[in-house]
Amino acid sequence: MTTSWEPVIGLEVHAQLATRTKMFCGCRASFGAEPNTQTCPVCQGMPGSLPVINRRAIEFGIMTALAIGCQVNAHNRFARKHYYYPDMPKNYQISQYEEPLAEHGHLLLDAAGGARDVGIQRLHLEEDVGKLLHEGALETAQASHVDFNRAGVPLMEIVSKPDLRTPDEAAAYLKALRAILVYLRVCDGNMEEGSLRCDANVSLRPVGQSEYGTKVEIKNMNSFRNVRDALDYEIRRQTRALEAGERIVQETRLWDPDRGVTVSMRSKEFAHDYRYFPEPDLPPLDVQPAWIEAMRARLPELPAARRARFEQSYALSAYEADILTQGRGLADYFEEAARGAGKPKAVANWVLNELLREVPADDDRAVAACPIPPGHLIGLLRLIDDGTISGKIAKDVFEKMLRSGEPADAIVRREGLTQVADEGALGAAVDAVLAANAKVVEDYRAGKKAALGFLVGQVMKATQGKANPGVVNRLLMEKLPKV
Repeated sequence: MTTSWEPVIGLEVHAQLATRTKMFCGCRASFGAEPNTQTCPVCQGMPGSLPVINRRAIEFGIMTALAIGCQVNAHNRFARKHYYYPDMPKNYQISQYEEPLAEHGHLLLDAAGGARDVGIQRLHLEEDVGKLLHEGALETAQASHVDFNRAGVPLMEIVSKPDLRTPDEAAAYLKALRAILVYLRVCDGNMEEGSLRCDANVSLRPVGQSEYGTKVEIKNMNSFRNVRDALDYEIRRQTRALEAGERIVQETRLWDPDRGVTVSMRSKEFAHDYRYFPEPDLPPLDVQPAWIEAMRARLPELPAARRARFEQSYALSAYEADILTQGRGLADYFEEAARGAGKPKAVANWVLNELLREVPADDDRAVAACPIPPGHLIGLLRLIDDGTISGKIAKDVFEKMLRSGEPADAIVRREGLTQVADEGALGAAVDAVLAANAKVVEDYRAGKKAALGFLVGQVMKATQGKANPGVVNRLLMEKLPKV
């Protein structure tokens, strides 16, 4: 890619809100039900049905707006956005346009180029549409089925300003925004299930020019990697076209991850094409200052602040703090265990190296369902500290805790895993190892210090890992000169 063109990127992030019911009716908003079983006349757009605003969705929107530095508008209004698609039963979508819930925010981005603010243009609420299920590829499908369960689910759209300049920055922005949404627990952040979706607008302009080029919208990106790869391909495609003297057309393109290309979907609409007008069945929404302050009081410590505190309070590296704060559930888990054990660095090592092999860092539900709660990890570390078990046995006990959900002391008692520190019993094992490894003993006496580690390992093996390593080392050092 040449350096004569500067990419200009903005993201539109759609987050399904984790409310129990839909945006304007009482139907359940849960994922995975049998098709078309969570609908009613309101979300199906039946004549005469009247919508009612979901208060919890408004609260989630206010909390998110405050977390990303937006100004919450005291007066906002829903509007009808008209377009025609088979998965939208009304042939219009209830959304917000001229009077959104919040505007003028920012998100601090820590990307490869350094930390900087990315502007957020607006945050507005709307209802989601249904879902089309195609039999085969879209272009060649023999039939398509419509599931309206998702129609009417509360959706929050967060539109960034065109402040992003590289695919890596766009992926970092999406990752940071997702972390905030998950910490607030307003959205589960599951991109594979579609509860967090991202569209990107990208254009190119000559380096040094302030005027924007013709933008292209990219859809169908359901992972951070897809966002990065789709933008990288599209920037290269537009660069080739512009350098060949071609004109960029304003359009919507789909990302095809299998082929690694974007493909044209339709010409891109302008705002006036949607024929917005105020929703006549819903009153204007007034957000009082007291309501905003009540939502502010419910904000948790956000990822960036918690990451910085973990580094300072628990002497963790930037990498360790970053991983441990990927999800609010994992950060809570670590902090409870660290405070209980009094050894934050040891807890961090066990969480990072052992627990996260079984539990995704950013999945709060998986962390909550983990068979080793913080109290059980604290118990395991105490057994190591008081010499009851060795570090090697502790790893075996940890695996058994994962499978059974039992506390460490119960497993150690039942399976007789208590560490052996008796010098008489260990002395006999050391003597046997020295007698069986005369060549290694000679190597040690000739100055090969690594031979000591081998002998320690042989004693541990002979005792099935139950020997106290400190006692074994001391006995070997005492006995080797005498052999």
